[in-house]
Amino acid sequence: HGYPDNQDVWEPVIQYLIHDYYIVTYDVRGAGMSSVPRRTRAYALPQLSLDLESVVNSMIPQRSFHLVAHDWGSIQSWESATEPKFRERMLSFTTISGPCLDHAAFWMREQFTQYKPQFFKQLTKSWYIAAFQLPFLAPSVWQFFSPEHWGKVLSRLEGRSDLPLNHHIAADGKHGVALYRANFIPRLTKPRERFAICPVQAIVLEQDQFVSPALIDEMPKWVEDFQRVNVNANHWAILSQPEVIAKEIKRFVQNWRCVEAS
Repeated sequence: HGYPDNQDVWEPVIQYLIHDYYIVTYDVRGAGMSSVPRRTRAYALPQLSLDLESVVNSMIPQRSFHLVAHDWGSIQSWESATEPKFRERMLSFTTISGPCLDHAAFWMREQFTQYKPQFFKQLTKSWYIAAFQLPFLAPSVWQFFSPEHWGKVLSRLEGRSDLPLNHHIAADGKHGVALYRANFIPRLTKPRERFAICPVQAIVLEQDQFVSPALIDEMPKWVEDFQRVNVNANHWAILSQPEVIAKEIKRFVQNWRCVEAS
């Protein structure tokens, strides 16, 4: 799951997949019912990848799996999807609105030198990242968000008034800021060349107000087996269009099975 969500954000999608798959979700550190590390460095990408490893070792020991992630969940999952030790277990990765920070850094450098309008377009979408680096502003602002207030924000963004509420929004928002502080500056200033160790599907949300679809153009450089599907939806499509998202996840997993069988 992404920021400022917790694992409950996947419930609408799960309803369309639960009869065909064994599904595991978990709260990222600092969100939902998970523990809240005090040090910012505890939220660094390598540690988040170890968290995923701990979850799969506990819930599905010695079994392979398909990984699906959204927003910050996707950003952190790239750390695992490009980690050789997962090669024998991670069968596929579906990423939604969350590019690899290393890939994004290379893309932004290229855009800045060759296509400045595209660079600044993404920069306007990412204004909040700079705000999250401020010591007190970002964590403090979340205390003013009740579940109902945040629900109204999502309703305006997604064009639906029946979206489920996040009853942990104040805490999830406050603590999750550490994800940005621990990772953005290190990765954008010193990007690493990281290649996917499994097939990757990118579900591109065409109306996303936070992640430019152009960032997806960088992915084929880093993924040998890459598929892209465009969906006419906004950033929280997993809430507003769960059936559509579930359909694309299922199609990708089934296609993988067909390829393996052949």
